[in-house]
Amino acid sequence: MKIRTLIVDDEPMALEKLRSYVEKIPFLELAGTCINGFEALESLAADKTDLIITDINMPDLNGMELMKSLHNPPLVIFTTAYDNYAVDSYRLSAVDYLLKPYTFADFQRAVNKAREIFNARHAETVSPPAVPDHIFIKVDYRYIRVRLADISYIKGYGEYLQIYLKDKITPLLTLSSFASIKEKLSPSFLQVHRSFIVNMDNADMIERNRIIIGEDTFIPVGDSYKAPFQQYLSTHSPGK
Repeated sequence: MKIRTLIVDDEPMALEKLRSYVEKIPFLELAGTCINGFEALESLAADKTDLIITDINMPDLNGMELMKSLHNPPLVIFTTAYDNYAVDSYRLSAVDYLLKPYTFADFQRAVNKAREIFNARHAETVSPPAVPDHIFIKVDYRYIRVRLADISYIKGYGEYLQIYLKDKITPLLTLSSFASIKEKLSPSFLQVHRSFIVNMDNADMIERNRIIIGEDTFIPVGDSYKAPFQQYLSTHSPGK
């Protein structure tokens, strides 16, 4: 994910230098260029910005005043020709402070710090998608809600699937395919044969390449499925 970066400087040459540096960094994306703080406020209101690189010394609204005016400011790197602003910049939780004339190496070190903070924040806010605990099975003209935990195994039956549930003798019969239903299942479901998908959470025993469910259900493990089946077992058993 690229870091959308807004650059602000009232000196055209300094602004062009920042633009060229941003374009050289693969993980940065230029969100815009502004020649003063008021333009920056308009840009921030109109578009998503992850990082501001702004000069401090600008007329009317300087870089620090700009950042203080923001309710939820993005990451900021300050640039300036004067070193007496350093302490104040860090009070504003600046990522870094570049003293002009800075080199590309200085700039790169600063934006690398910004990337570390950005990635850490992003990792904290992004949650893995929730795994559904049920699916709806179409039987005749009805859709029946079935908890994944209640499915013991699924058997291919021509163009149909037979879905066997715990504590139910008669399976649900639905017009579907393994490819279609597999993407709806949780990781505990494992295809072990061209005709069988098993919910390993409901398997009672494995013996001689057979999965035993209950007292009288024996599901074979096909030759072409043995390798992933053995891999599953190796990650779900203590081993030697």
